[in-house]
Amino acid sequence: MNSKRKLLLSIGGGLISSAMAQEMTPNRPKEKGPLVWLNMDQTELDSAYDQSVYAPNIQQVLKRYASNSELTRGRLGNPKNYAYGPTAIEALDIYQSNQPKAPINIFIHGGAWRSGLAKDFAYNAEIFVNAGAHYVVPDFINVIQSGGDLMPMIEQVRRAVAWVYKNAASFNGDPDKIFISSHSSGAHLAGVVLTTNWQKDYGLPMNIIKGGLLCSGMYDLKPVRLSARSSYVKFTDSVEDALSAQRHLEFLNTPIIVAYGSLETPEFQRQSRDFVKAVKELGKNVELIVGQNYNHFELPETLANPYGILGKLVLKQMKLA
Repeated sequence: MNSKRKLLLSIGGGLISSAMAQEMTPNRPKEKGPLVWLNMDQTELDSAYDQSVYAPNIQQVLKRYASNSELTRGRLGNPKNYAYGPTAIEALDIYQSNQPKAPINIFIHGGAWRSGLAKDFAYNAEIFVNAGAHYVVPDFINVIQSGGDLMPMIEQVRRAVAWVYKNAASFNGDPDKIFISSHSSGAHLAGVVLTTNWQKDYGLPMNIIKGGLLCSGMYDLKPVRLSARSSYVKFTDSVEDALSAQRHLEFLNTPIIVAYGSLETPEFQRQSRDFVKAVKELGKNVELIVGQNYNHFELPETLANPYGILGKLVLKQMKLA
């Protein structure tokens, strides 16, 4: 045994096994398990749908959403709150512009389907109000409260959008100028909203939404179902199909912007690219934006800035720039 090997195996005058020495060797490659999705084993796939692995500042940024929302309310005043459905959670906040018959932007928040409240997403309100638009944030049930079922969540979000369309005049909004913005699991929900058969299911025009921003979302649930998210979501074949927007693009009737950050997880990046590719193949209007050097939680903050990556694009989409 050479001197380096003896040194490695001796600690405090005692000996450790060769196997333990190998465990202590830095940069030892992890043994890859069976492939579960594409080139990923289970650990890699679970990490690809766990934002904390790729965004270590997650708690800092979420706290910033909340504190900046509080500051925004201090400047704009508290929003008007309206019920859009029968349960307590089915309510939405409206930050109103003083412009007559103003356009409307509805923001669908994220939170891994498990968390998030409308009050913590007020930080985007000023860019719209100052540009002459209303900003609407609905609350809705989370998947823990629904016992693992995603369907009540999307049904509530759809009802919120339908309520805004039907009641826009009551808050001086223009029902023919409704846009939707979204982030993370909220972008998943918004993608489903944008591919809803409004005429068949709600008796409404197919084009009630005039433009959409989908930031860092999921558009096909097959790999998500294979990940650790299945520990709290009750996926079924019917849920996977019904809530995979990429499988229902025949109902997409509006231009969309799809965005993700270059520091996102590999799956959130791939989901966005594949979704845009599928939309383009159908000849529909879509723009792909990559926010360089932004992670999953940082990119949506650029929506609050009229000169930010997303803020500038959405104002242009709404013809407010």
